[in-house]
Amino acid sequence: MRRRNLLKGAAAMAAVGPFVRRAAAATSLTMGISMPMTGAGFAAVGRQLSAAIKLYREQHGEAAAGRKIELIVHDDGGVADVARRLVQEMIVNDKIDIVGIGITPTALAIAPLVTQARKPTLVMSSGASITTTKSPYFVRAGFILSPQSWIMAEWAAKNGSKHVVTLVNDWAPGVEAETAFTTRFKQVGGEILEAIRIPLANPDFAPFLQRVADLKPDTAFIYFPGTQAPIFAKQFAERGLGKSGIKIIGPGDLTTDDDLNNMGDQMLGMITAGPYSAAHKSALNQAYVAAIVKANDFRPDFVSLGGYDGMHLIYEALKKTGGNADGDALIAAMKGMAWESPRGPISIDPATRDIVSNIYIRKVEKIDGQLWNTEFETFPNVKDPMKVAAK
Repeated sequence: MRRRNLLKGAAAMAAVGPFVRRAAAATSLTMGISMPMTGAGFAAVGRQLSAAIKLYREQHGEAAAGRKIELIVHDDGGVADVARRLVQEMIVNDKIDIVGIGITPTALAIAPLVTQARKPTLVMSSGASITTTKSPYFVRAGFILSPQSWIMAEWAAKNGSKHVVTLVNDWAPGVEAETAFTTRFKQVGGEILEAIRIPLANPDFAPFLQRVADLKPDTAFIYFPGTQAPIFAKQFAERGLGKSGIKIIGPGDLTTDDDLNNMGDQMLGMITAGPYSAAHKSALNQAYVAAIVKANDFRPDFVSLGGYDGMHLIYEALKKTGGNADGDALIAAMKGMAWESPRGPISIDPATRDIVSNIYIRKVEKIDGQLWNTEFETFPNVKDPMKVAAK
């Protein structure tokens, strides 16, 4: 998956001669991926995506519609400026055909580049609703936060929550999670006592948790990136909020499968709404989880599906176009595509190029000594409610 492998292949072709180079160029294409693979903030994103992409290619081969798909993978550290530079270099110097991008800030940063170059771009790990509006060449195979937050509001209102405090990180996905939850919760008769936003780089939740305790809500809606959830869980327990009677709910990031066992038993009983759980009961998912664990010694979480389902989307779209990787042709082929994923049935909304998936209500339970998000209620085929409401 690394650049040196591509260079080694290029050297081998050069030794054979120009005719072979022309023939290979006609049958291969290149996908350039920029995602965070190092750093404390979002390295887990790259770890999950890399494992899933590798697994898909092992299961389905490296070619689709007779065209071998070469990969160039770069670590952008989750930094927007770095991703912009890397993607520009891959478009100009490496002549990539398809782009893959990770988190929201980097996706937004490269939008003008891929639009100008007309490169079909797989959005693998951006949860912000606005992302796909930034380029007609963006297609999202990962997840969206707003459907999870919207469904969480509906479920909470039906199950006794009346007075809620929201506590989110102050960045695009956090604000969208807060907005979706607040909008729907008010529509169904709930009250938001206060909306609290925490700087993204601030890991000290103590003063904000104290504010939640002082407000005495019956429920707190929480959203942080997965890397901060263990810190939150620890401080939540230390301040005694676990015994205060305040219910903690949130989107799936709050109890990520990969981190759950490290968070401790204070997570038991926590309710979240998410598009995937490693405990999802299907033969396809059981095989998927077993393969990821065996190869990597960690559980797949919802982020991984952006890589796995994303590769499926590319392979199947190439089959529909007969191997034509032209941006407009490939995007058109992806619109409306539907298939069975380890998370359940999913599709690509032809109007928004967004993922449509089930949203599951999950409860953290201990099974055979390990913590799992067990699904107990399903909301099928949920589109992005913020885009639906905007129509």
